Amino acid sequence: MLRALLRRLTKLLLWLTALSVLLVLVLRWVPPPFTALMVERKIESWTSGESIDLERSWRPWKELPDDLKMSVIAAEDQKFAGHWGFDIAAIRAAFEHNERGGSLRGASTLSQQVAKNLFLWSGRSWLRKGLEVWFTGWIELLWPKQRILEVYLNSVEWGVGIFGAEAAAQHHFGIGAPYLSASQASQLAAVLPNPREWNAGRPGPHVRSRAAWIRKQVRQLGGSGYLNKLRTSESRDGNPER
Repeated sequence: MLRALLRRLTKLLLWLTALSVLLVLVLRWVPPPFTALMVERKIESWTSGESIDLERSWRPWKELPDDLKMSVIAAEDQKFAGHWGFDIAAIRAAFEHNERGGSLRGASTLSQQVAKNLFLWSGRSWLRKGLEVWFTGWIELLWPKQRILEVYLNSVEWGVGIFGAEAAAQHHFGIGAPYLSASQASQLAAVLPNPREWNAGRPGPHVRSRAAWIRKQVRQLGGSGYLNKLRTSESRDGNPER
């Protein structure tokens, strides 16, 4: 009986593994209709008795402004074009910082954040981190860099019930995502560490200071020219350019 149970568990694990890889492959081309984080936020609102409406509209890569792409890269993952999903130096620095105590510091790349937002739940546990590594690896292997950034910008949380660049631009500035200015893009990127508490449309001193730092980082990275590295890495890896 034990041997039969182990066979069934092994078969189930193999099926789940194959399905997870197939799902990542399909989402290379198909816009995800929702994310795990959106489901989590909806359930949280039900349990708290304060139901929220989720706002999200998909914008393809060509309609997303370079200023927003670069602001997010500058704020969240400046080595995005060069790594394979994990910034080892940042992980080591965060581990050493956390070992010394004080506030916890993360080191998630944009690829890791896409994996978590799309497929997983919030919170800190070894199980979730292990699954995050699994999905991040497959995302990096199967998706071009531009696709990773495209999905990130269309899925990231930018306020209570606000997901993706289009909903964020409409909510905070009353305009579509393609019309965001460099200043507005930097303010959106500045609130990403705490989007449900900080307001991109009505930024406080901390957000304004962080937004100014982000604009400076964008210039130091080479502005929109940095995005050419994403196309270069895709061509080198044999992926079609977008």
